[in-house]
Amino acid sequence: MNLFPRDEKFFQLLEQHSNLVHDAAQSLRQGVEGGAATMAFNAGVIKRLEHDADEITHQILTRLHATFVTPIDPEDLHAIITAMDDVVDAIEDTSFRLSAYRIDPIPKGMVEFAQIIHATCMRLQVALQKLRVSKPLQEECIEINRLENTADDLVRRLVTNLFESGMDAIAVMKHKEIYEFLELAVDRCEDVADVLQTVSVKNS
Repeated sequence: MNLFPRDEKFFQLLEQHSNLVHDAAQSLRQGVEGGAATMAFNAGVIKRLEHDADEITHQILTRLHATFVTPIDPEDLHAIITAMDDVVDAIEDTSFRLSAYRIDPIPKGMVEFAQIIHATCMRLQVALQKLRVSKPLQEECIEINRLENTADDLVRRLVTNLFESGMDAIAVMKHKEIYEFLELAVDRCEDVADVLQTVSVKNS
């Protein structure tokens, strides 16, 4: 039996939000791969995507207060959209700093991080689609956890190298802060996966 009715607006909105999260992650990856000028342009794109995601979050929260029957428990819908919104916020925070701090050239480590974030957000899209049709999410959640572990190892290596790089103190502080926001974005993706898996088990 399909747990989520086809005409249920909540999951349509959640999928729209997850598409925006993916697009933001893709824009971040393309920005750092393209260099400082591309990143500066994409920071504006990501800001607009983050605004659109906020609008969807607002729609979902408004509907939750006005709807008596939801496809899953209201607190679970609230937890999913809140966790997803944290992801796009972290991506936007990162892109803003990359542009505002005028990081040029963009280090290879930041490119690696953005690629991990994009890969993680693609997995989240699939996990959410599976949740809607009551399919198991374990494969996606395991991969997201693996990517998060990879990001943890990466940030430790990058920060260690940063303090051995001979950069001036201000540059070190800027790079370190960006690495921390990149790591936060991956952590937030794992938070979404944890929520989705809990909801999936609860409704199985």
